[in-house]
Amino acid sequence: MKAFLILEDGSVFQGESIGAKKEAVSEIVFNTSMTGYLEVLTDPSYAGQAVVMTYPLIGNYGVCLEDIESEKAWPDAFIVRELSELDSNFRTEMSIQDFLLKYDIPGISGIDTRALTKLLRDKGTMNGILTYDENYDINEIIPKLKAYSPSKVVEKVTCKEKYTLKGNGYKVALMDFGAKKNIAKSLNDRDCEVTVYPAFTKAKEILASKPDGIMLSNGPGDPKECTTIIEEIKQLYDSDIPIFAICLGHQLMALSQGADTHKLKYGHRGGNHPVKDLETGKVYISSQNHGYVVDVEKMDSEKAVPAFVNVNDNTNEGIKYIGKNIYTVQFHPEASPGPHDSGYLFDKFIKMMGGNK
Repeated sequence: MKAFLILEDGSVFQGESIGAKKEAVSEIVFNTSMTGYLEVLTDPSYAGQAVVMTYPLIGNYGVCLEDIESEKAWPDAFIVRELSELDSNFRTEMSIQDFLLKYDIPGISGIDTRALTKLLRDKGTMNGILTYDENYDINEIIPKLKAYSPSKVVEKVTCKEKYTLKGNGYKVALMDFGAKKNIAKSLNDRDCEVTVYPAFTKAKEILASKPDGIMLSNGPGDPKECTTIIEEIKQLYDSDIPIFAICLGHQLMALSQGADTHKLKYGHRGGNHPVKDLETGKVYISSQNHGYVVDVEKMDSEKAVPAFVNVNDNTNEGIKYIGKNIYTVQFHPEASPGPHDSGYLFDKFIKMMGGNK
């Protein structure tokens, strides 16, 4: 079946339908990872977005459900150059096409994803529609695309009830703003007992459980929308409990302390972004998935200092809070980039809670 991807600037890409047969309006973003399409599809941070994979062949190693980052797929649509019809991998349990069908994700293949990516880099992230209607009226579609804005995405992706992963070490409270499974696993592998809380849990409840540390997770959307969560984070900041935050959690902590955030032209999404640790001078390869960054120049320098910087565009990638046991990063140390370049940050969090237990 023919499929059409239409962007708000009037650009049209014609290809073939993959996955579920349904129309989708979404923000179009691109990911530069060469592998990890399953992790991309199951990352809650992609809620409210349609993902373009820049690597030309997707699906060749199939789907291994052990590798998923959450219980379902989140993107509004999946956009690829070529979807492999054969999956060759001793661990595979289904094809990527069957996976898209199972989770009702529509998509398009056979388009020039390189041209699409260059367009998004040149003009910035745009909204788009995936449609099968050959008689579409572009003059009718464009105003709808320009008016589209995803909202309340954290509410969609967070867990509904708290749950605990048992461990014999430190007790960690993990705030789920759209947490990838590997965050809890990275803590659990270090023997921490991890209790995962819904995003809108009151700070009073978390502090009453007397955790040894608090983890603020990744998640989707504009951080400034999370006004009630930011108010609760202010109370967590005022406690003496060590806090480690990733991605959206990093942005929310900064906003809670008077900093500002802004939207990047086309975001950072992929497994190959270099970041520099400003304390050691070392550069690490990081996995990233975000469209917003913290404006550290608008932050009180007596309260916080930059900890990491992006080597490509000099945007902030981490913050250390002065006089506090609080450390936050924009990238994903749990995602095994490098493959283990930045896993040491979880060990640093363990030390913040008192060292090996």
